[in-house]
Amino acid sequence: MSTRNWKIGKVALKVQDLTEMSEFYQEIMGMAVLTKTDSSVTLGVKDSKEELIELIQITPAADKKMTVGLYHHALLLPTRSDLGEFLYHLLVKKYPLGGASDHGYSEAIYFNDPEGNGIEVYADKPKSEWDVREDGRVEGVTIQMDAEGVLASVKKAFTGLPVGTIMGHVHLTVNNLEDAGVFYTEIIGLGLKSDYFGQAKFFAFGDYHHQVGTNTWAGKSLPALEEDQLGIAYYEWVLPSEEELSSFRAKLDKNQIAYQEDDGVLKMKDSSGIKLHLISE
Repeated sequence: MSTRNWKIGKVALKVQDLTEMSEFYQEIMGMAVLTKTDSSVTLGVKDSKEELIELIQITPAADKKMTVGLYHHALLLPTRSDLGEFLYHLLVKKYPLGGASDHGYSEAIYFNDPEGNGIEVYADKPKSEWDVREDGRVEGVTIQMDAEGVLASVKKAFTGLPVGTIMGHVHLTVNNLEDAGVFYTEIIGLGLKSDYFGQAKFFAFGDYHHQVGTNTWAGKSLPALEEDQLGIAYYEWVLPSEEELSSFRAKLDKNQIAYQEDDGVLKMKDSSGIKLHLISE
């Protein structure tokens, strides 16, 4: 089991309507604008300044293609009552939900942003309730969430994402599940936490249930996301030190894996061509 303490940082999205998307992530998601340029906005938790989402305006291609990319990004809230407050907020706003599930290790709600990017907002259950196997795998279920119980945990009105909210995981649509497994275990160094009938695999460092999910539910051998296509631009790994980033750089050199560097950001692609940015804290 890997004991690395890497964490997921922000997820960057290529968007068509920067104003509408920025308003959604503020008004519906409860994020605050942290930095802003003419063509991009970075949003996150107001009080902690935790960056969660970057919106990058592009002029997209006229036709939308089925490609690899983001299945959903997933915000992890600190407590069940935080999830209840967020859910009640969505209900008051009458924002359409796509689903609400109990996964055994977490309770989660699902919906899309205005440009169709999938979103999960969830809270973990106590680890004593997780189905942890002897080999370190964490097996989940998908059953109906106890929405009444979640709403009953509400203690106050939702006024924005609370301190402690992080990007808990990213779930990716990939074109080859086996290649993705090799990349995320052997290159990034994650442990395989669950294999869902050969259709999806979930990976994490340490004893977490997953920081990266991969699936081929949209079909196998999908083309890579093109530069002029809406969707994920990249997602970020935050490493605990510059020394760890340097060590990872040496690993890429040793294995002759391509990457670029720009102002302390190590940029590379996974096996499906999805971009990763690695930075140090």
